[in-house]
Amino acid sequence: MVTLAEVAQHAGVSASTVSYVLSGKRSISAGTRQRVERSIRELGYHPNAGARALASSRSNIIALMVPLRTDMYVPVMMEIAIAVATTARPHGYDVVLLTGEEGPDAVRRVTGSGLADAMILMDVELEDERLPLLRHTDQPSVLIGLPAETTGLTCVDLDFTATGTLCVQHLAGLGHRDIAVIGEAPAVYERHTGFAERTLDGLRSTARELGLRLLHRPCEGGYDAMALTLSRIFDERPGTSGFVVQNESAIEPLLALLRQWGRAVPEDVSVVAICPDQVAAQASVRLTSVAIPAQEMGRRAVEHLVAKLDGRGKDEVVLLGPELTVRASTGPAPAA
Repeated sequence: MVTLAEVAQHAGVSASTVSYVLSGKRSISAGTRQRVERSIRELGYHPNAGARALASSRSNIIALMVPLRTDMYVPVMMEIAIAVATTARPHGYDVVLLTGEEGPDAVRRVTGSGLADAMILMDVELEDERLPLLRHTDQPSVLIGLPAETTGLTCVDLDFTATGTLCVQHLAGLGHRDIAVIGEAPAVYERHTGFAERTLDGLRSTARELGLRLLHRPCEGGYDAMALTLSRIFDERPGTSGFVVQNESAIEPLLALLRQWGRAVPEDVSVVAICPDQVAAQASVRLTSVAIPAQEMGRRAVEHLVAKLDGRGKDEVVLLGPELTVRASTGPAPAA
């Protein structure tokens, strides 16, 4: 088993410096901290959790709140959770996963029990009921998501407003004038979930600026729900030639139905997806897409939380810029 002294020797520092990096009791320069953390990772050092907790009055645990709802795409949520866990471990923290839909009660349980030193919250709503409690506790926290009001909070998220803008701009540049948005399940919008609402804001505002017609239809996903949604779209807007999909479970049903209805992709209609790269690249038609940077969001959230725990962090909003990858699903709008 690797010892603290071996970490100190590998990093070229004293054992007390390694201890201070782990405990956060003293301010350590960024360069020294990075060198020690690199040695911890390379040697595979695992601090004794019980000893650290007694010495520092900390549990050395981060609570990650991930309500696993049936209307959310669980693989993305779990990819973020895995990134949180794997990033936290080299910093000396373990992660406890809270998956129930407890809302404020879960925050009270964590802050009142000493279960964890800090919290990361996911599935953030614009008017999230958990936020007043976070603002009135000394326990550090980070949100993976963006509420309507961010004062007094640290948030990490993809810039979903810019994501919506990027999708519309791409289709508009190809000459598409009628665009339909296949959205998340209705319950996601009913909760005013931040990522969905902000994407829609970006889509709508950009469509107005460019003089495009945009139709938004939530969809439960699955073949039957997609068939009803698509039929409704073409009934209301027969000239629709561009689709933006923000619902992973609707992607393959949409592509299958377009084939059945004799609408070729991308010759007749173009499709842009907001989804993980793996989903886009493995679809039956390789999809032009904006990726969800799940691992980056999880990693950034932990780094900001550790900085807060060490007394180095400050409240801020970190928005990751969207990147659109053009694949086989988009092309010029068909001639009128």
